[in-house]
Amino acid sequence: MAQKFDLGAARVAVILNAASGKSDGSETVAELEKHLRPATGSMDILRARKGQDLIRLAADAAKTHDVVIAVGGDGTQAAVAQALADHKGDTVMGVIPGGTFNYFARDLGVGDTPPEAIQTLLNARVQPVSVGDMNGKVFLNNISLGAYPEILEKREAAYKRFGRSRFLAYWAPLRALMDLRHPLHLTAHVGDETRDFHTALAFVAQSETQLESFELEGADEVRRDKLPLFVAKAKGPLPLVRAALRLALGKTARGEDFELIISDDFVIETDTRTRHVAHDGERSRIPAPLKLSVRKDALQVLVPLEPAKAKAD
Repeated sequence: MAQKFDLGAARVAVILNAASGKSDGSETVAELEKHLRPATGSMDILRARKGQDLIRLAADAAKTHDVVIAVGGDGTQAAVAQALADHKGDTVMGVIPGGTFNYFARDLGVGDTPPEAIQTLLNARVQPVSVGDMNGKVFLNNISLGAYPEILEKREAAYKRFGRSRFLAYWAPLRALMDLRHPLHLTAHVGDETRDFHTALAFVAQSETQLESFELEGADEVRRDKLPLFVAKAKGPLPLVRAALRLALGKTARGEDFELIISDDFVIETDTRTRHVAHDGERSRIPAPLKLSVRKDALQVLVPLEPAKAKAD
């Protein structure tokens, strides 16, 4: 039987990024104060200010706390995961979802809402978790090149104007794809093999939940610490929009829409010295080549004491 984590002896830091979701986080703070604080040795709530370096905030917290809990969306989770993976100590990570899709929280099975995740933390075990690595940067869900960074730009503009919603998260990709003009040229080195592609979109996945939600292959490989590389066959706007619609409807055909390559690691060269890359809902300019791999068991994460399969039996 799995050993329950002793939260009562732990110094806990909660990193709250209220900008990740629709609220200011006050309801989550109230839940933390009511249910989590009494169960901990001590608890500090650290609110991330706008523009604050979340990785540095989490790294500082890891030096003085036994548990660092990330409250926010996948971007927030990735920032805290980066700090703890680089810290290489025995600090444990806790996950409370607060974003739009929350794929990392869903991968772990901690619950879809903050109250559910807090209840998980109260009755949890520690599990090693692997993460993706791109040139030293941790990613939990995926990294994307080509059209997707433009999708994020349009999505964030829509969020600022109309607020966050799943409808806008799906509508923004179609708007961006319609505006697509120039395909991406990339070279992928997989072992001893070199492949050249002209494509509108390429992405490397790390979340089995995200892959399964779109009925894409590769989830089993992710569970085995492999990386699936998807390269869209469409090069122009209209074919890519059709492929995106099939993806949204769960009708994607691997042979028709994407080429799939599975490997332990990749080296991807692009047609520019730096390239905008989307990673876990964020957007950064990364120098090429992109070196992609898996950091095996890089994190120690609090997950439900009873595994999901055992609950189903």
